[in-house]
Amino acid sequence: MKSIADSLTHLMARRDYVPLNVPELLQRLRLPPNAQQELQENLARLERAGAIARIKGNRYVQSREADLIPGRIRMNRGGKGFLQPDDASLQEIEIPEHATGTALNEDRVLVRREGRGPSGRGGEKGSEQGAVVRILERRRTRIVGTLRHSAKGFVYVVPDDPRVPLDIYVPPPRDVGRPANDGDKVVVELGEWVSRQNNPEGEIVEVLGSPDAEGVDMLSVLRQYDLPLGFAREVLDEARSFGREVEPHELEGRVDCRHQQVITIDPDDAKDFDDAICLERRKDQWRLWVHIADVSHYVKPGTALDTEARKRGNSTYLVDRVIPMLPEALSNELCSLKPNVDRLTKCVEFALTDDGAVVSAKVFSAVIHSKRRFSYQEAFAILQRAPQGPIEEMLHQCHQIAQKIRRRRFKAGSLELDFPEMKIRLDERGRVSRIEKVQNDVSHQLIEEFMLLANEAVAARLMGLKRGAVYRVHEAPDEKRLREYREDVLSHNVPCGNLSEKSEVQKLLRRLDTLPIGQALKIGFLRSLMRARYAVEPLGHYGLAKQKYTHFTSPIRRYADLVVHRALFDKVTQSASALSEIADHISLTERNSADAERDSKDVKLYAFLRGQLKSGEPTIYPALVTGLKNFGFFVDVPGLAMSGLVPLSTVEDDFYVFDQARNHLVGRRTRQLIKVGDNVQVQVAKVDSVKKQVDFRLASTRRFPRRTAESARSASGPARHRGESQRPARESGLDRGAQQRRRTAHGDQRASPKPEGRRQHGRTRPQGQSVGRRRSHPAQRGGKRRSFGGP
Repeated sequence: MKSIADSLTHLMARRDYVPLNVPELLQRLRLPPNAQQELQENLARLERAGAIARIKGNRYVQSREADLIPGRIRMNRGGKGFLQPDDASLQEIEIPEHATGTALNEDRVLVRREGRGPSGRGGEKGSEQGAVVRILERRRTRIVGTLRHSAKGFVYVVPDDPRVPLDIYVPPPRDVGRPANDGDKVVVELGEWVSRQNNPEGEIVEVLGSPDAEGVDMLSVLRQYDLPLGFAREVLDEARSFGREVEPHELEGRVDCRHQQVITIDPDDAKDFDDAICLERRKDQWRLWVHIADVSHYVKPGTALDTEARKRGNSTYLVDRVIPMLPEALSNELCSLKPNVDRLTKCVEFALTDDGAVVSAKVFSAVIHSKRRFSYQEAFAILQRAPQGPIEEMLHQCHQIAQKIRRRRFKAGSLELDFPEMKIRLDERGRVSRIEKVQNDVSHQLIEEFMLLANEAVAARLMGLKRGAVYRVHEAPDEKRLREYREDVLSHNVPCGNLSEKSEVQKLLRRLDTLPIGQALKIGFLRSLMRARYAVEPLGHYGLAKQKYTHFTSPIRRYADLVVHRALFDKVTQSASALSEIADHISLTERNSADAERDSKDVKLYAFLRGQLKSGEPTIYPALVTGLKNFGFFVDVPGLAMSGLVPLSTVEDDFYVFDQARNHLVGRRTRQLIKVGDNVQVQVAKVDSVKKQVDFRLASTRRFPRRTAESARSASGPARHRGESQRPARESGLDRGAQQRRRTAHGDQRASPKPEGRRQHGRTRPQGQSVGRRRSHPAQRGGKRRSFGGP
């Protein structure tokens, strides 16, 4: 029998439904008079959830019928919001800064549609816009920040997250059992916040300590992203109850693959080995086995292990530690596909042609005994020389087949958006000892292609069986964003076609690989894309050019994969609403982990750069000029994997003026030019951990190419205007369902913006009074934050 809530939802979704009040609903649903209170409670619950709305005459309708859309809002550093509606069939809605109300990043909100924004330059329709009318659910109420005391006696907290627009006023009493000094890192519990015209109030619930004290930097990240430091005893006991070895009775019903030459390839510091592979020649075909750790054998629905894994959603790989989804007894031991021990797996077996086409695929439960564990470095070295022995011979064959599969994928429309990863190594005191560049070389690509193949095959199998599951989806980009990105590309005199056509996108990305400015422009393209997420509908994956795609290959570290294993092998059925709730939750935890991983690197880098400043001899880094403003120019510093500003006030050899028409800076005395694409050498000049920004200065040894304004004009002719183009003379960076064990899902989130904002701290009055705002420089795209810190 349907619940009252389900009956209401079904009724209001009917095309012939007209708005009804409580008595009319009671009659329409054929409920007895004594059920009126229960009906009203269900109506109130659905209204609070944003599913329905009350309109004139106390009648109820679905929210969308009243132009009210529930969903989750994501904020950027400039204060603008973007609503991802709960209804997957609806497009993203842009929320201007003035219309975000008191919403914070990742809150569930109810948004009223406000029509479309301004049209584009070519007359194209603007983005659909809306305004937040209600906060349905706070994503988090605890915020980490820096405690400050103003000259007027106010106490306030400056949030670490630049997407929180206002400082938080802390009224007395402030005693939390430990003294808090000015400049200390603290955790504040946000109180009720009803108007953006006033600063929110909060209560200090934990003092973390001085930001310079050992361990406080990472503790701040853990608290900010609500990451747990351990597991409950019940969860640990459950994990240990399985023992350390596979028992004979657990092999029943499994295909015995222990004779195969199964190998693993992972980062040198990895311990949780999700996947293993084997390749053999069978007559005129290749047989590929992709073995994945059988986590579902141990983690059953409804257990303490399952509850905790679902809550965490995924493992989080911080710069100095791992916050695992599962206890180490499973993640690093019994489920990890270590060499020379029996391990249980779920397997996808492929029959492949010589050119990498899939002839057939089947799935089954298996047991393996891995023969060897390679690091990526070891595998890459072997692939650069002649093989020695049968295992190395198989590794070479895997590489050859993987490259053929890779070529087929790009021919089908997949986008090549791989970026080098900067891996930060720490010493025993938690300080940066060195920064290494990790390329997506052929050893990474080998595993990448096989995992993508398995994810696609499993998605096809699930769809064929019509089993409810979660899919990995990546919608096509918003047309407005593509147009804006195209204008940016053209402003750099880079030819660019219609990016609505996939072939033109691929052509542009290939062209960018040949240009000095190409890396920065590719990052810009990644930012223009939608963010990959989980959903119950198989909506396809734009970046990978796959119509059927899910996550199957990493169940040790992703709950989504565990759900898929259960749906495929255990026939665990869940309602669409339950699966939708899981999909939304794990999409959220994935983004939370990605932000935490980025911030953990940033705090270590900021400390590293502050140390350089204190030494008086900052390191000199090669850099690339990526943008020009009248107050300075932006540079990308590959050696630090970050971007920053070089203020013109620090450039001493001349006084530079911005020529917007020709898009260059020109020295008044020397007529020397600074242009986008110039290679320069820089040193750190200023580090602001609160604002999350780094300024650089030109090193004394810097040399620009000897160009003058006159030579530039004679060489290039009349200046081009923005938008006028010249005539043409690992898994991708969108989703690593395979295992690039930096451990984010192969860049399938939007590229994280580099620190570039400038938050101005204006004067304000205390809570309850109207607060003015001092805007930051219009070209500096950071958020604006009101502060209680007067001069």
